[in-house]
Amino acid sequence: MKAERKRFLLAGVAAILACMQFTACSGGSSSTGSTSSVSSDGGAQADDVSAADSSAAEESSDSSTGAMTHEEIIKSAAAESTVGNWGLGNEYEIQALLTKYGLPADYITQDFTMDQFDSDSVKLASAMTYNELGLVKNDYDGGYGDTVSIIDMNDEGVAMLEDNLFTSKAFAEANPNTVKAFVSASMKGWAYACEHPDEAAEIVFEAGSSVSADHQAYMASEVAKLVTTDMSGNTVSASDVGNMDEAAMQQTLDLAKQYIILEDSASKDKLASLTLDDIRSADYLAYDPAADGAPEKTSVSVQLKWLPQAQFMGYYVAKAKGYYDEVGLDVDIISGGGDISETTAVYNGTVDFGVTWVSNLINANAGGMELLEVAQVYQRSGLVLVYKNSNYGG
Repeated sequence: MKAERKRFLLAGVAAILACMQFTACSGGSSSTGSTSSVSSDGGAQADDVSAADSSAAEESSDSSTGAMTHEEIIKSAAAESTVGNWGLGNEYEIQALLTKYGLPADYITQDFTMDQFDSDSVKLASAMTYNELGLVKNDYDGGYGDTVSIIDMNDEGVAMLEDNLFTSKAFAEANPNTVKAFVSASMKGWAYACEHPDEAAEIVFEAGSSVSADHQAYMASEVAKLVTTDMSGNTVSASDVGNMDEAAMQQTLDLAKQYIILEDSASKDKLASLTLDDIRSADYLAYDPAADGAPEKTSVSVQLKWLPQAQFMGYYVAKAKGYYDEVGLDVDIISGGGDISETTAVYNGTVDFGVTWVSNLINANAGGMELLEVAQVYQRSGLVLVYKNSNYGG
């Protein structure tokens, strides 16, 4: 593993570090050992995945992998204890995938590099399509190219939604026009960024990117796919960016309920009782200044999950293009990755808005934070398992 790839990958641990705020109440392991095994029964049942999804996924195979289907690859890696994930709240889809195939929901704790993938101590490695997968495949760090393949959580029917825009219920109730204005301008930024990913990558890079220009451009192109394609592979139009697909939201909530492990009995009960209406509202997706009125609060802040990178390009584009100015807002974009997670920062009023994964918000609300998703930016999961074709007959 090259040192440069390690440096890039440190910028890809946004979800992991944000989830560390919840290790006391999340499923999985808080172990940092690079080869420790994590075991969980999860509570999910294989029949939670539809028969159609299961059949399609079981029959799937990449031509480069020879005769082995994805099911065979997953079972082989599980038998060898070489399925990897970072844990700390990022493991739920992997656990659901293993359960789907009748396997124990066990995985090896994967570190923040891809060294274990290089050495084959992790043969099925977790990767985000817009970050780790690019570093594994692309030639700017000596990647594997087309000698690796992936197993996609969306195709397997176990995907969970990720980056969304949220605020506190109290802030939304007190400042509805501010929320509408911010959501409207942000989604306009996202629509432009997805239509012009190269320009968006440059804007983020100039904002203080934590990764190289090459990787930033790759990230922008891949993030655009997550924003403009749903879990079933259907195109999401620019006018629908930010919308909350009911089925995808419900699947995410259902899997979160099955795999999030909470120690506090009151939080357990709250998690079990949560409905979509408890975690999201589509009331703030449209803003008409003439009909709604001016924003109640004009100077607002949003905390990201991590440092400036194309994962958050829509907000940087909205600011650079003057979209926030157009709706009367002065917006401060605050990097994540510090001592205070985005959910905690919004809950305690340090910032007005945050960007987090849906499962993080569900976890936070089970703990009593009363947060509210107001736009769903990513319409499909970016989590995949990557493997070397040569390990499975390719």
